[in-house]
Amino acid sequence: MSEFHFKAAVLEKTGHPLKMFDRIPVPALKPGQLLVKMAYSGVCRSQLMEARGLRGKDHYLPHLLGHEGSGKVIAVGSEVTKVKPGDFVILGWIKGLGLESGGTQFHVDGQIINAGGITTFSDYTVISENRCVKIPAGLPLDIAVLFGCALPTGAGIVLNEIELKPQDTVVVWGLGGIGLSALMATQLFGCKQVIAVDVEDSKLALAREFGATHTINSTQENAVEKIRALTNDQGADYAIEASGFAKSIEQAFEAVKRNGGLCIFASHPANHEKIELDPFELICGKQIRGSWGGGVKPDTDIPRMAELYLKGKLPLQKLLSKPYALNEINQALDDLENRKVTRAIIEIDPTLKAIP
Repeated sequence: MSEFHFKAAVLEKTGHPLKMFDRIPVPALKPGQLLVKMAYSGVCRSQLMEARGLRGKDHYLPHLLGHEGSGKVIAVGSEVTKVKPGDFVILGWIKGLGLESGGTQFHVDGQIINAGGITTFSDYTVISENRCVKIPAGLPLDIAVLFGCALPTGAGIVLNEIELKPQDTVVVWGLGGIGLSALMATQLFGCKQVIAVDVEDSKLALAREFGATHTINSTQENAVEKIRALTNDQGADYAIEASGFAKSIEQAFEAVKRNGGLCIFASHPANHEKIELDPFELICGKQIRGSWGGGVKPDTDIPRMAELYLKGKLPLQKLLSKPYALNEINQALDDLENRKVTRAIIEIDPTLKAIP
């Protein structure tokens, strides 16, 4: 692949801005690898935490980042059967069908730059076959980015990991891409109450557009007390926590009812944070567990979610904040950190926006 060079944002030192490299050569593809021309990449809190050094010691510096995107397959390594050159694909971190080829090392002027099975902060990328799914017909490439992480994780919790009923009360705590995706999915079940909790009034307004029956700004009200008041002091049937803070997980657990209430969280607090729970609440029948990507099987669940979007049941376009250029990646990370955007999208090649 010596004819291919790409530009990418590289994390050289945690806590410092990513550095743009303009000409990284693509090595020969290993079995199970794809070369993809990127159209769009998402930026989520996981990458922000990694860049800021909040996920513990980083053993792979310098390295590439990004785990959700969309693009076009340019070339494939041996043994790849899932896709072929010319296919448009969704890239995501959740492993699906196909080979796991492991990471890649790129050599640039005597320096080694590491990459895992998927990275997306670049204009081309080398990924494992099991980190992609063909884009369902009719799905725009900018919307398709959300199918790489935010939507499968958030909506996946609702569709795969809990059993909502019309009489239920569900709380969604934290209204980033994952939380709002979960909130959208609750609308498929006609729940009695859908309560949204966040610290930003703009996101709470968006939650009301998505069908939240009640919203709580947790900087202005005691969220647990308000939820109890809304549920006749019983607590919610379910709490989906997606804010990324240990304290919020604790509060979401406190807000569910005894005798069967479930708090499920998909957020990733900083490496040093621990949650503290009252064990008596556990023996009173409350439950808590984490979610790994919404329990999604990408090759079957992504087409199912795409069908819901195409039928108008998941208004995903409202999640897309203003697009950033690849060389604005550090601004995108800063804006995400400062809660200025819902889901930051990197527009890498908008000419690939329309699928033939």
